[in-house]
Amino acid sequence: MGEIHSNPAAITPVASPIPPTVVSGTSIGDYLIRRLQDYGVRDMFGLPGDYVLAFYARLEESPINVVGCTREDCAGFAADAYARINGIGAVCITYCVGGLSLCNSIAGAYAEKSPVVVVSGAPGLCERSKNPLLHHKVKDFHTQFQVFRRFCAASAELDNPQTALQEIDRVLEAVIRYRRPGYIELPRDMVGVVPEGLYAPVRAEPTSDVDALAEAVAEAVRRISQSTRPVILAGVEIHRFGLQDCLLAFAEGAGIPITTTMLGKSVIGETHPLFAGIYEGAMGHEDVAQLVEQSDCVIVLGAFMTDINLGIYTANLDPTKCIYATSESLQISHHHFHDVLLSDFVEGLIAADLKATPQTLPQRFAATDASDPIRPDEPITIQRLIGLLNAALDDATVVIADVGDALFACSELAIRRRTEFLAPAYYASMGFAVPAELGVNVARPDLRPVVLVGDGAFQMTGMELSTIVRRQFKPIIIVLDNKGYGTERLLHAGHHKFNDVHPWQYHKLPEVLGGGTGYEVRTEGEFAAALHTAWTDTRAMSLIQVHLPVDDCSKPLERLARRLSARI
Repeated sequence: MGEIHSNPAAITPVASPIPPTVVSGTSIGDYLIRRLQDYGVRDMFGLPGDYVLAFYARLEESPINVVGCTREDCAGFAADAYARINGIGAVCITYCVGGLSLCNSIAGAYAEKSPVVVVSGAPGLCERSKNPLLHHKVKDFHTQFQVFRRFCAASAELDNPQTALQEIDRVLEAVIRYRRPGYIELPRDMVGVVPEGLYAPVRAEPTSDVDALAEAVAEAVRRISQSTRPVILAGVEIHRFGLQDCLLAFAEGAGIPITTTMLGKSVIGETHPLFAGIYEGAMGHEDVAQLVEQSDCVIVLGAFMTDINLGIYTANLDPTKCIYATSESLQISHHHFHDVLLSDFVEGLIAADLKATPQTLPQRFAATDASDPIRPDEPITIQRLIGLLNAALDDATVVIADVGDALFACSELAIRRRTEFLAPAYYASMGFAVPAELGVNVARPDLRPVVLVGDGAFQMTGMELSTIVRRQFKPIIIVLDNKGYGTERLLHAGHHKFNDVHPWQYHKLPEVLGGGTGYEVRTEGEFAAALHTAWTDTRAMSLIQVHLPVDDCSKPLERLARRLSARI
């Protein structure tokens, strides 16, 4: 019925709920709702449709809060962001027209390890006799299932009452173990079916190979002890698997500086004394690159070595000087260790009580210093915008960036607390940020989201602001309006009309949507005033339309474009 497309040795232990001892007399739909709640799903995003209405009716009667969105892909982005903040998210859609519209969002969640449960309705089993041409169907009744199983950790069609409950548990367990999406397809005539007999769930807790763990820790400790310039390069898995406290315990105990990848930005608070900056190869700051590349022991923990994380492959990491540990593999120099859990490995390093030689850390975030006086009539640039925004951030702020310069410019923001920066920094799907704000606010209404999104990305999914206004959330949306796809203009020389977008009066959208305040700015003074007013206005959403020069870009994007344009 489904597969897990991962190495079982990559499993990391989690604090998942203890299953009920015995289940009987519970319908398939009600059991699914119950288990979603057990795993921490308090809210579910999506859109209804006739093949999933029976399940939606049960959801509405349950404690789970149903958040209706404007589009399925937006619901997916919202569930992804919710999962990154909450630890697990869920989205519910109808068959094919809903499910296939969701594919891009869930593919991004898979690529960036975000645990999202997809629940899709489907035609009833009794309707499928002789393969009728039912609406929404593509090719055959298994097409959507075959699509989703390609980018989900586990997938299941609940077409057998006697195995349905077991299949639900299998998918949910895989979602948490692998921190990747899972897919559950529920035919509409199975929602109310009560399986016969008793069901007793069984969980198998993953464990490390004791000997492999001991050898790996011993070799890592020896290398770190012999080094004079060790440095940690932390990645997004530190957040996904809840290892921030372990990372800090190891780093603080040993006195080892911490850098992060772009995808792992804010896995720890970036004002921490040991935080040294984001490592992006030649794309990032030279002093951070030198700290990492001149290190005689780079301890890579939970980091994906993607092209963006590696500065479009300008990173210069000597594998013989690296300890590389993720949820999927453990390699020290050229030695590979199997069946070692990431959490156990980090805890082994903590127990070793290492002490490193103190090092001088790079001066952080100098490029975003806002101490220069505001020049009221000077045209606003992305670099100055980031500097002014950086000065305004506080502990209650979460920054959400779309791709393009919204993302790269944010590499120079100092995020105050851990895991308060969200962006599709690997999969790089445009249109993530605005619906992601919805997911963040639903998960953590105590946080104040600040969204940076380019005008091109905003035109894709920005109308999810309708749901944000409807829910009376109060984010600050900053639309970087340079009349098109600014990153692509830099990647391919010359002005091409295909990189232009039709201009909108974005600042008037609050009036259209019936909530919030819009601002239109062109200068440093206007932006500073709008940001101050929006920051203090906690009544409703604020949208700041920032007119930027067409050729303006941040320094990180300029460095990226210089290296990537040769490949385009």
